[in-house]
Amino acid sequence: MRRTPSLAALLLCAALACPAFADEENGLTAGDATLVSAFDAIQDRALEAVAIGPLAFDAISALATIDPALRVEQLTSRRIGLHYAGRLATQYPAPAADDPDGWAAIAEHMISEARTLSPLVAQADPEHVRAVMMDAALAHLDRFSRYAPPTEAEEHRANRSGFGGIGVRLEPHESDITLLEVLPNTPASKAHLRAGDHILAIDGQSVGGLSQDAVSKLIRGPVASAISLTIRTQGQQKASVITLTRDHIVPPTVALEATQDGVATITLSGFTEASGGEMFKALAALSGHRDLKGVILDLRGNPGGLLDQAVAIADLFIAEGPIVSTRGRHPDSLQAYEARPGDLAERVPLVVLVDGRTASAAEILAAALQDSGRAVIIGSNSYGKGTVQTVLSLPNHGELTLTWSRYYAPSGYSLHELGVLPTLCSEGASSAAEAQALLDGLDAPDNTLPAQMAVWRASKVEQTELRHRLRLSCPAENRLTDAATKAFDTTLARRLLHDDALYHKAVSLASGQNLQIPEAKTTSSP
Repeated sequence: MRRTPSLAALLLCAALACPAFADEENGLTAGDATLVSAFDAIQDRALEAVAIGPLAFDAISALATIDPALRVEQLTSRRIGLHYAGRLATQYPAPAADDPDGWAAIAEHMISEARTLSPLVAQADPEHVRAVMMDAALAHLDRFSRYAPPTEAEEHRANRSGFGGIGVRLEPHESDITLLEVLPNTPASKAHLRAGDHILAIDGQSVGGLSQDAVSKLIRGPVASAISLTIRTQGQQKASVITLTRDHIVPPTVALEATQDGVATITLSGFTEASGGEMFKALAALSGHRDLKGVILDLRGNPGGLLDQAVAIADLFIAEGPIVSTRGRHPDSLQAYEARPGDLAERVPLVVLVDGRTASAAEILAAALQDSGRAVIIGSNSYGKGTVQTVLSLPNHGELTLTWSRYYAPSGYSLHELGVLPTLCSEGASSAAEAQALLDGLDAPDNTLPAQMAVWRASKVEQTELRHRLRLSCPAENRLTDAATKAFDTTLARRLLHDDALYHKAVSLASGQNLQIPEAKTTSSP
């Protein structure tokens, strides 16, 4: 991502006596390198081309949010000035609009100058100053591009890749911590800790009244490091001290429920580095069920995550053909992913549940399964996040999440601001009569789903008004708000999976493919 600093930037910095380009190894100090790296990435990788000049100017102008007495002004086409308390304090030659290094040098010099002029800026945490500037710069881009300071970025990395910990979910109280869940095969489970146990102290420090973040910082640490817990187990008055060794913890995202009437339910809550492997294990556990009639894959409320894991999970269900493609300005953003033959669940009937909070990688998975004729989608329209973000580590250990491509379903349509249209739209439905009406509609001679899907797939990203109207055909809805709506989708899926002919009819209607529909063979509903 880093380029050699431009000659103009070097001359500019030399003229201003600015502190940039001082680090012998990286060519920059850590602070300077962060802005340069961010500006470079935006210029090279952002989905839409953007001029760095206006973006950087707004970033510098954001210093006024820390001290309103500061004001940055474009004095002429070639000079910018910094005002303080209504007085022009200093001025600088403006770099070219496409010179990220030059603008980063100006930004760093203005920060330095602002610190000498403004007590508020001088007292501000340098990371807060940088975050304010980065937020202003990224306002030029889309709503999914964002900056995470080092502490927040560390949390994001832990969510994606795991962290050193003991494997518990907990709830802080005024006097102690209550364990809500103990994950299997973790240091906590091996020490026989259980939900309902209480932690009184960590490494001798009382935890009463601490926040969730403060407790997490105490529990997490390097893998293989020791942690001492003062524990009071359920039903015991006397506390004991135990020592655990932290392990690499990746919060589970796949939950396999007990099979009922030949139908298994798998809930997928996100996409971390371990999600593909978790799904493989869940499907392997089902492979011994001779009477397995189908699988319900619940993606409701799934906010997405790692693209490669969505591809890996789709590949477990799809025998061959495209899964997703991505396209952007940067050459590395041009990717196409295909299914490989020989996976576990390629012939198992599948119903996927989605709702208005099913987003990003979850939508990729749902669209791939629908377009390939592999699954029936039930629920409401999904979120409609059709862009891919690349996460770039910055020299200050923060992260820049930058939208750099759009993804396209196997049939070729972009999900951006559109989403996935369910085969059976359950929006607003919760009664048995409504479930029967939806199933009866599949066999209706005037079923309009194929025509709807054709218009849906033919719509273009730039047809924003059309896409808005299309989404209204099955409005996005949170289907997990209450027990009735949550159970409705699952019950509808079970009834469909118990009717082979109706299931294949639904698959054929939505996929746009001429799939062979088997002879009717109906079993009793669960």
